[in-house]
Amino acid sequence: MKVAAAKNRLGNWLLLGLIILVAAMLFSLIPLLYFYPPDVVWSFITLRPDERLASSLHYIYTIFVIIFFVDIAFIRHFWCRFMCVYKVWQHGFKTRQSLHVAYDKTRTESCDKCNYCVTSCFLGIDPRDTNMYDSCINCGECIDACNDLQVKKGEVGLLRFSLGEREQNRSGWLLGRLGSLSARMKWTLPFSLLGLGMFVWGLANYDHYRLAVYRADAEFSSAIKDYRIRVSNKLYRDAVLTLSIEGLPKGSYVLSASEARFDSAGKLDLELQINNSLPQGLHRFLVQIQSADGWQDSYRVQHFVGKGRGLDHDR
Repeated sequence: MKVAAAKNRLGNWLLLGLIILVAAMLFSLIPLLYFYPPDVVWSFITLRPDERLASSLHYIYTIFVIIFFVDIAFIRHFWCRFMCVYKVWQHGFKTRQSLHVAYDKTRTESCDKCNYCVTSCFLGIDPRDTNMYDSCINCGECIDACNDLQVKKGEVGLLRFSLGEREQNRSGWLLGRLGSLSARMKWTLPFSLLGLGMFVWGLANYDHYRLAVYRADAEFSSAIKDYRIRVSNKLYRDAVLTLSIEGLPKGSYVLSASEARFDSAGKLDLELQINNSLPQGLHRFLVQIQSADGWQDSYRVQHFVGKGRGLDHDR
């Protein structure tokens, strides 16, 4: 974009930046209304203390301001390109006879090596070769650009709005689209293959069940003697999983159930209680699980017994 010398001044740029910043700050308040009622947002604006406001809200708001500022200042016609409802409806009712940009092919020599209309299109398409399925919104900027250039020669522009059947060379259109697709495939194909490989790997390594062990919430002084064993079934069918404890003496623990039964997908919590019979020191043990279809897993736990009783467990 070329700016006129009379307007290309530091003061003008600072004023423009200030206007964009104020607009970004106003727009950034809109996402906050999704999480807070208006009176809480007003407290945030007026800097009044409010216990309902999260302490990190200022950081979140700053991120939104930066995003909106970059969007307005550097991404041209972001709303028109990605979020405009009119564009969605326009494409939903577009036909081959609807309003479109037409190109005068009889005067192609007048626009050789010009491409002024292409550079003026913020959607990045070639207005001389539009079709029913492109992203053109009929804004007319390309037509104005061509007219402004051709009027200097005393001629009319080569682009105009038209209704009726589009004049296109179908074979040329097809070859052009195939060429565009081929060019895109050079850099999209590796990412597509990577995504496909990760999808296949995920299917091959997908676990139908899951085992996890957590500290129980109840604490006695500094001692934590209870564990919560969570078993998950990810399949929408019945399943029976058998649990066992390896590494602890019998009689030193109580397991609330030795089997986890599911009628469908879901989660079950079992309790493991360790009594006072263990001597002082670090005790390592495994929580093991096995299904009827052969799947098995284990969870390693470290239980420390001191003068009081404490706990440190990991996988």
